[in-house]
Amino acid sequence: MAPGNPTSTARGPFTPAVPFLACVMAVGAVLLINGGHDEKPPPQPSAAQAFSTSADPTHPAVRPLPAADPVRLRIEAIGVNAPMTRVGLDAAGALRTPPLGKPDHAGWYGDGAVPGSAGTAVATGHVDTPGGRPGVFYNLGALTEGATIEISRADRRTAVFSVRAVELYDRKKFPSEKVYGSSGRPELRLITCGGGYTKRTGYLGNVVVYATLTAVR
Repeated sequence: MAPGNPTSTARGPFTPAVPFLACVMAVGAVLLINGGHDEKPPPQPSAAQAFSTSADPTHPAVRPLPAADPVRLRIEAIGVNAPMTRVGLDAAGALRTPPLGKPDHAGWYGDGAVPGSAGTAVATGHVDTPGGRPGVFYNLGALTEGATIEISRADRRTAVFSVRAVELYDRKKFPSEKVYGSSGRPELRLITCGGGYTKRTGYLGNVVVYATLTAVR
C-alpha cells in the first residue's frame, strides 16, 4: 500500500506513478470512505464500458493547447459542475484530493500535464465522505463512451474531452503505466474510489475514466 514517487516515462511528461489511490480512512488518505454508502453504493462501471478492441482514440486529432490552469470541470451526463483546485502528492507519494471540507471540488495534479495540452492530465475527486454525502465523482462509474467532459481554463478557453472508456481496477493491481502514461496527445484521466468496500479497509479499487481532447471553444 506504499505508493511510489512521480516518475517520467518515455511517452510523456511527469505524472504520478502510484500503484493505486488509497481509499482508506487514515491521516493523509487521498480518497475517503462513506460510512453510510451501503444503502446506496456509487455506480460501478461494467465490462461494456471498458476499452473494446483498441485503446487508440478514433476521434480526429485536435491541436494541443498551451498551458493554462484549469478552473472548472463540467460533466453534463452525470450532473457535475465543479471548481478545480491544484493538488499534489502527500508525504508517501500518493496523489491527494481536494480537502475533506470541499467534497464538491475536483483536484488537478498540478505537477503533471495541463488539461488540453499535450500529455495526460489527471484529475481526482472524492466519491463520498465519511458522513454519507456524495462527492463530486460519486457517479463517475456511470459514464459511457462518447460522454463529454468540459474543462474551463484560465485563458478563457474550454477544453472538450470525449470519454473513450471507464474501467475499474483492484488497487493491488492498478495499471499505472496504462493510466498515467502518455501517447503525446492531449488526454485526460478522472480517478476516484470504487469496487468492493469493507468498513476496515474502505474501497478496494479505483474507477478510471479515459478521455481524449476532441474540441476547443
